[in-house]
Amino acid sequence: MCCSPGITSSTMATRERPLSPHLQVYRWQMQMVTSILHRATGVFLSLGVLVIAAGLLALMFGAATWDYFRSCLNLWYGQCFLLVWTWCFGYHLCNGIRHIAQDFGCGFAISSFVRSSWASVLGSIVITAGVWVYVVAGRGGV
Repeated sequence: MCCSPGITSSTMATRERPLSPHLQVYRWQMQMVTSILHRATGVFLSLGVLVIAAGLLALMFGAATWDYFRSCLNLWYGQCFLLVWTWCFGYHLCNGIRHIAQDFGCGFAISSFVRSSWASVLGSIVITAGVWVYVVAGRGGV
């Protein structure tokens, strides 16, 4: 049964169009990108917590297991994971601070929102670079 007169359910079933607009319909805006990135970085941070838990288990099982765990993190894919995880942490932190400012009623104008969004992205890059420079310079490598 349909609400509009003259339109049957068979007519609606044969139309080839999406039932509701999807991402390909919209023009990408900074609001969309920051929302998606905030959620994605939160998920990736959860994966990092699993790696931290694996490291704690490796410590618990002894020196050989810990050495194997560290050797995995020192390989290229371990380094890439740690780099991306560090950026996700920095972005999630900066964007979370931006959200707290918005909870207090600041930054709702579109120009202010876009500026603070870019500040979150740039701040996360600065945090990531700072952490990695500190780690590499302080320990002579990861």
